Amino acid sequence: MEFKIEQSVLKEELGFLQGVLERKETIPILSNILCESIGENTVRMTGTDLDVTIRCDVEAIIEQPGKVCLPGRKLFDIVRSLNEGEIKIRKESSGDWVEVTAGRGRFRLAGYPSGDFPEIPVFKSAPHSLPASVFAYLIQSTSFAVTTEVSRFALSGAKMIYNGEKVTMVSTDGHRLALIEKNLDEKECETFEALIPRKALNELYKASRYSTSPFTFGEDHNHLYFQASNKLMIARKLTGAFPNYEMVLPKDVEKKVSFDLQEMRKAVHRVSLIPTEINRPVRMTIREGEIEVKSHGTDVGEGVEIVPADYSGEETVIGFNSRYLLEYFNSVVSFESADAAENEAVKATDSGGSAAVPAKIGGTSTRILLEFSQPNTPTQMRIDADTGYDYRYVVMPLRI
Repeated sequence: MEFKIEQSVLKEELGFLQGVLERKETIPILSNILCESIGENTVRMTGTDLDVTIRCDVEAIIEQPGKVCLPGRKLFDIVRSLNEGEIKIRKESSGDWVEVTAGRGRFRLAGYPSGDFPEIPVFKSAPHSLPASVFAYLIQSTSFAVTTEVSRFALSGAKMIYNGEKVTMVSTDGHRLALIEKNLDEKECETFEALIPRKALNELYKASRYSTSPFTFGEDHNHLYFQASNKLMIARKLTGAFPNYEMVLPKDVEKKVSFDLQEMRKAVHRVSLIPTEINRPVRMTIREGEIEVKSHGTDVGEGVEIVPADYSGEETVIGFNSRYLLEYFNSVVSFESADAAENEAVKATDSGGSAAVPAKIGGTSTRILLEFSQPNTPTQMRIDADTGYDYRYVVMPLRI
């Protein structure tokens, strides 16, 4: 096989494929990318870890058709270090060695027999469709609440329900729940309902965050299929029964308090630096006109911040895991329309990687509405504005 391709194009696609390449040497072939010629001007690149598969079709000049397996991470490191321009990749006539030529540089890499690459599931139909920006917002608003406990298999992904009239995505780790719904204009009888694994969510978010093409998706008995533009992602389905999340949602709340998102986010972040416990607990004392955010660390000290709030009623004290609060605050996107939200997205820096954007909706500061009945009952938070989405976050309080 031999083909020529632009450095910028190859770098972009290789970077996208890195998320599914095997980091360990357990199955060496899974650290490779399968490149194969499709027609006269397309190279198909595929990477897989057997649970999630990504396939990208890119424009190239095919000088000799065929297929070859290339070490994905090593090739990516080389390509991104090169200057812009044309790159030539040629498989040698004997063995599985591959020559990469760019400008005056030449690299020789050890490949793998293409016949050893795992068989990829045949792509089925994708009858459903969503704008990429909606997909990105659904995932950003729920993926942080997916459990990281391996034993809780049915919770290690987000549940998605789509029927054309409405799309819902929900996730939980047993201590908190994130739910987002959006009404749609399309009419469709067939329902799509599936558990999307955590890793697939991460890769879908990367693909949809800046995409201008709509996402089509479908399923068969064992796999989920998502496609946008030149990219296809195949994910193995999660099995197990997702809990009845509607039972967790508070039905009748007795008390409501509204506060500024940014002020509370910064206050919780600063105060949470004091505790030494793993869950970094904070105590909120809600009283008329304000919320006192306080934390205490044994033999360390304490931190207190006052956040103005709209509240009238009896004083109430509620304890929270500060990480649960910060991850939610950083997931709340601020946008004037859902389609424009993801173009402004930036990485959060204070909660372990949740995506966030400046907290403004329609040019004003975003306010969060906290709803509860008693200090020891589930507490619900949502954006106190019309965003076009019904986004709710339910978290169990701590006993402090």
